[in-house]
Amino acid sequence: MKINNLVKQAQQMQQRMMELQEELANQTVEATIGGGMVTAVVNGQQELISLNISPDVVDPEDVEMLEDLIVAAVNEARQRAHDLMAQEMDKLTGGVKLPGLP
Repeated sequence: MKINNLVKQAQQMQQRMMELQEELANQTVEATIGGGMVTAVVNGQQELISLNISPDVVDPEDVEMLEDLIVAAVNEARQRAHDLMAQEMDKLTGGVKLPGLP
């Protein structure tokens, strides 16, 4: 029966997607902004794991620049984590975009 095979394949793909999400949670990506002034590390679930700020960039007279560097580093790291998830999902689905997935 074709419908049974289709259901079985869908269940296998769902299981593999759950495993993939767990694997990606243990992977990290990082983004460095401002020539090494700020580095953000994000896991595969786009959660900020660490943030490194060079003492050279800490200027009480220019807090706004530091804030901008932090935002840029975190956003870049999150985008890289999203891209990693999308690449892995493409491998899993053979490039077919599924609704609600990256």
